[in-house]
Amino acid sequence: MPYTCFDVTIADHVAHIRLNRPDAFNSMNRPFWRELPEILDDINDNARARAIVISSTGKHFCSGMDLAVFTDGPNAVTSGGAQAQVADRHTAGEAFRRYVHVLQDVFARLDQARVPVLAAIQGGCVGGAVDMTSACDMRYATADAFFVIQEINIGMTADVGTFPRLCKLIPEGWVRELAYTGRRLPAQRAKDIGLVNEVYKDHETMLAAVLETAREIASKAPLAVAGSKVMINYARDHTINDALDYIAVWQVGMFSPAHMAEAFAAKSEKRDAQFADLEPLKKSMCRTIHARAAREVRMQPRSRRWVVWFLAIALVTGLVLWWFWPMLFPSGPRYERWLNES
Repeated sequence: MPYTCFDVTIADHVAHIRLNRPDAFNSMNRPFWRELPEILDDINDNARARAIVISSTGKHFCSGMDLAVFTDGPNAVTSGGAQAQVADRHTAGEAFRRYVHVLQDVFARLDQARVPVLAAIQGGCVGGAVDMTSACDMRYATADAFFVIQEINIGMTADVGTFPRLCKLIPEGWVRELAYTGRRLPAQRAKDIGLVNEVYKDHETMLAAVLETAREIASKAPLAVAGSKVMINYARDHTINDALDYIAVWQVGMFSPAHMAEAFAAKSEKRDAQFADLEPLKKSMCRTIHARAAREVRMQPRSRRWVVWFLAIALVTGLVLWWFWPMLFPSGPRYERWLNES
């Protein structure tokens, strides 16, 4: 299927997604936000690849959000810089919140994909591009690459994923400096602080190396790779004890002696191991998964609050019933003791 913002190829079990609007510095226009989730859902749901590489064309990786997305959005600004008049600023705010969630869900697909996602970055990685690449599993860069949390330079706060993800990737002090100043973070410094895995001299060398890494990942057992990603993400978001328990439960259903036997046999026979791909997801299941994934991060804290409230109310109700039981049901030993004490 042809796309206006991307070129997509799949070879050697690796899906290569390339941003293809170099004349516009690969900015994130409206078609970008429609096409990227379609591409990722197709690869993910239909098990078309075992690894994904996201790269770009031209001098810069991506210049971030296209200004048209701001001016055409539900909370658009006028050409004079003042906020457009709306019937009710509160309902407009609610609509804008949902609009931001739609954008967040696009990049959440990278984090939630069944396979690893590798980003190959040249030149500028600006604004929304930082949101996008921070949701990838690994990042690689050319020597001339740089990262900018551009939102602060245009009078807004980054809101599509930079802060919750970047704070898990690099020291918080660096996140704050970049967020408050809008300074450029050069590729080598990005590697030094852990944002980038490796820096290469030019785009061609980097892309060849990243694709080779993706092919190496694709040669492993897909179920084991998918399980590793699930466990790493879970460990990132939970305590050590929770993560240990989760991996134990996972292994009950996902541990495959057959995959291990094939890996050992291939090694002894000096051949490439042959593993089954992940199963494609049924369309009805896909709709449920996407809807649930879109709500998961937002609903989980609220769900936990409801559980806490329910338990608290149940406890209070139990204590009240226990105290007033003799008056409600005047019989038995407790009633007699209550009368004597009274």
